Amino acid sequence: MTREELQRRLAAQDVAVVDVRHPMEYRSGHIPGAVNIPFWQSARLVDWARQEQRDLVLTCEHGPRAWLAAGLIRVRTGRSAHLLQGHMLGWKKAGLPLSQKS
Repeated sequence: MTREELQRRLAAQDVAVVDVRHPMEYRSGHIPGAVNIPFWQSARLVDWARQEQRDLVLTCEHGPRAWLAAGLIRVRTGRSAHLLQGHMLGWKKAGLPLSQKS
């Protein structure tokens, strides 16, 4: 999913963003409204994905962790999850809003 589409969908509140980075990375700056579920907390991630009704968008700093988490969600729940194009590195380089709230 592009940054522009994600911004539109966040404004419409019809998408859920999951930041799968380490909590310290998340606290240093994340997409406003994103929840932090580190990719290694697989049971928690799968449970959350099963309960969330909105479309899912996963992100990490560069992509590999989000890609692994999306595969896990697909295998365990049958749901597809979008990956943010450019991930957090691209979001930051574009100067888009960051939150430091937990």
